[in-house]
Amino acid sequence: MSELITMIRKRSAIKSKLTIFANHLKLIETSKSLTELQIIDLQCRLRKIEPLYEEFDSLQTEIEVLSDEPPVDEVPAERVQFDNDYYTLVARAKRLLAAGEKASESVAEFSDAESALVKVVDGKGNKHTARVILDNGSGINIVSEAFCSKLGLPRRNVSSTDSSSQISSAVAQEGIEFLFIPSYTPHFNGMAESAVRSTKYHLRRLLQLTHFTYEEMHTCLTQVEAILNSRPITALNSDPTDFTPLTPAHFLIGRSLVSVPHPQLTERITSLERYKRIEFVKQHFWKRFSNEYVTTLQQKTKWPTASSELKLGSLVLIKDKALPPLRWALGRCVAVFPGTHDQVARVADIRIKGGTIIRRAFNNICPLPETGC
Repeated sequence: MSELITMIRKRSAIKSKLTIFANHLKLIETSKSLTELQIIDLQCRLRKIEPLYEEFDSLQTEIEVLSDEPPVDEVPAERVQFDNDYYTLVARAKRLLAAGEKASESVAEFSDAESALVKVVDGKGNKHTARVILDNGSGINIVSEAFCSKLGLPRRNVSSTDSSSQISSAVAQEGIEFLFIPSYTPHFNGMAESAVRSTKYHLRRLLQLTHFTYEEMHTCLTQVEAILNSRPITALNSDPTDFTPLTPAHFLIGRSLVSVPHPQLTERITSLERYKRIEFVKQHFWKRFSNEYVTTLQQKTKWPTASSELKLGSLVLIKDKALPPLRWALGRCVAVFPGTHDQVARVADIRIKGGTIIRRAFNNICPLPETGC
């Protein structure tokens, strides 16, 4: 009996949430048009309301099972009433959102601001339109949040959009130099754009597998950022016992990046829980990017000729497709073995961390560029 009372109380709590949402809709329906903040707020509330139907259905089924002698019409009335209230409120909310988004799209131009329309897909697969506005104030906020708050004050910032001289003059007071490159010329940024290209190239293919909310997309891009900044560039020093490479993360936080261990996901992405989908995309991005990066380090030469003179003690990257994200197999060359007929070295012994020596062919090792360290 106590279990039945608990179920009924939970059902009442769900119905009260629906009542609170109905009161909120009555309040915003009195407005002539929804502001951007009201649209975002309504989208968040709607996402929390949509799972209530499954919760109510599960509870109502358990109540029907536990009820010994329910009145003849009580159970159908509960379901019918909840169905009518739920679908009516959801329809009203979506109508308000559609009207608000249409009104925001009808604005022709924004003075003193740059804007863009983007498609946002929520956790239920529903598509929404949002307008991203970048004005002088938000530009300064981006510099403050993306650089100063996390990494300290930058000395130079390169932008591909010459939005306004007011931004550069504002940050110049803090000693930050603002540089602008011509439109549609990302190659002017040199190596800085190579990571952006890798991100776009692989994410376009991976994000077709799933739809992320804003928070999930932010988490995914943060993990992709860590992968890009973990790539080995060169050896930190010439010590043959040191296997630590120089990475982009050293310029940001002064050390290499690490990742929390997570089991390899082999299921289809559509069968995974939402938080696991982010890890799935991360692991898939890692496989694509690490293979691509190894390819860029390897020189393509004909097999009969020596690809390069591998020096003893040089730091090399070892190809290993089984490694988890942010783990790069590195070692020091301790010996090379010339061929019997042509004396061309194609095999080397590599000492890895822990002192173990492994033997690999040149096509499975990638010498890191030397900088005279």
